[in-house]
Amino acid sequence: MGYLNGDDPASVGVTDIREYKKELRAKYRKIRTDMSHDDKADRDRRILERILASGQYESAQIIMTYVSTDIEVDTRELIKESIAQKKRVAVPRCVDGTRDMDFYFIKSLDDLEKGTFGVLEPVPEKCVKAYAFETALCIIPGLGFDMYGYRLGYGKGYYDRFLSAHPKLFKMGICYCACTCNKLIHGRFDIGADMLVTEKYLRKIT
Repeated sequence: MGYLNGDDPASVGVTDIREYKKELRAKYRKIRTDMSHDDKADRDRRILERILASGQYESAQIIMTYVSTDIEVDTRELIKESIAQKKRVAVPRCVDGTRDMDFYFIKSLDDLEKGTFGVLEPVPEKCVKAYAFETALCIIPGLGFDMYGYRLGYGKGYYDRFLSAHPKLFKMGICYCACTCNKLIHGRFDIGADMLVTEKYLRKIT
């Protein structure tokens, strides 16, 4: 135990990566659940403003984004604003029996239904599957991010597999500042974000 002293694995002598990630996930979940409704809404608003003001968002024709749950940075306002700006919005749907996911274009939040893990997913019968992502900005979730763009996910591997298959996607990680750290342990095949956005800053990863 005791892996959370500064969150830098080099300084805490990590001997069990699974335990390290388990403790960090618990820490970042608690930070999020302890936020008041108003505090979270204010942080979400500031993150949204930074996304919308970024050159990457302005130039993107397609916005690929997760549909947020209660503890995640809100993306529903981003979805609605992007649709209002006539951008194409694609959200993921998990493929049954696999750790893969496909993205589908939606026209409104009404095109969603509860799917895997109770997360809102596109209804295939209402939506068109997305295949080409050359003009896309991909918003990626994470319980935590480090300053190199690497993320602490939920441990299921859906995004890792998808991003590995689409290495040219521009990836924007969004996260609360309190859930970031200097450095996370990551595997050789993990793919980091190209940009990190929090309520306090927008950081391009070099």
